[in-house]
Amino acid sequence: MTKKPKILTSFLRYNIAAILATIIDFLIFVILTKIFGIWYIVATILSALSGGITAFILNRNWAFTNKNGSLSKQAIRYFFVWGGSILLVTTGLFVLVESTNINEIISKIIVSIAVGFGFNFLMYKYFVFK
Repeated sequence: MTKKPKILTSFLRYNIAAILATIIDFLIFVILTKIFGIWYIVATILSALSGGITAFILNRNWAFTNKNGSLSKQAIRYFFVWGGSILLVTTGLFVLVESTNINEIISKIIVSIAVGFGFNFLMYKYFVFK
C-alpha cells in the first residue's frame, strides 16, 4: 500500500495535473472556436470534457494517489465536482465575455484559474479523492 502524499505534495501534483489537463482543454477550445468556428460556449463544454477526463486519470493515479478507493464512487463524485466546475467556468466566461471587451480566450484563462484554485483543488482533495 502506498503512503498518501502530504497536502503540499498533493497540491503541487494537482497543479501539474491541472496544467496538463488545461493544456488539452485549451488546445481543443482554440481548435473548436478558431478553426471550426464553433460557438465559444459549446466549445467550452466539449473541451472541458477532454480536460476533465485527463484530470481525473492524473489526479486519481498520481496527484492524490488514491487508487485504493472505489473507482465508481470516485468517478461519480468527480462527475458532480467536474459538472460544478464546468457550470462555474461557463457562467463566468459568458459573464466576462458579454459584459467586457475581453476576448473569449483571455476570459477563459481568467475564469479557469479562479475556479481551479478556488473550487477544484479543495473539492478533489476533500470530497472526490478523500
